[in-house]
Amino acid sequence: MTSREAKQFSPLALAFMGDAVFEQLCRERLMLTANMPAKKLHEMAVKKVCAEFQASAVKYLLENSLLSEEELDILKRGRNSNGVNAPKHSTVSEYRAATGLESLFGFLHLCGRHERAAELFDIVWNAGEEQA
Repeated sequence: MTSREAKQFSPLALAFMGDAVFEQLCRERLMLTANMPAKKLHEMAVKKVCAEFQASAVKYLLENSLLSEEELDILKRGRNSNGVNAPKHSTVSEYRAATGLESLFGFLHLCGRHERAAELFDIVWNAGEEQA
């Protein structure tokens, strides 16, 4: 799909796809890191796919100017979209930032930019490890 075609989807539709993409990347990374019981893998994955972690990832990407202009635009569209309701365990700003990140991953996936998605995932994963 072209970038132009992918931009025709709403930011929340992109986030819907991006949520699955980000979670799959997390699960794959955890599985390849260590062979452990599924319950433990799930607990570890939940810590990485939560709004708090994703919001800190957005902050890191923005502070270090690691996104192209187009990627930044997609992230901001997702972050600023209407209809975002934060769950009780995160703030509205965290949830909005996480939605922006998920929109970006959904966009990259639909455009077939899997290497770029993997690159950004590696960056936020490693940044999260440094902060832990």
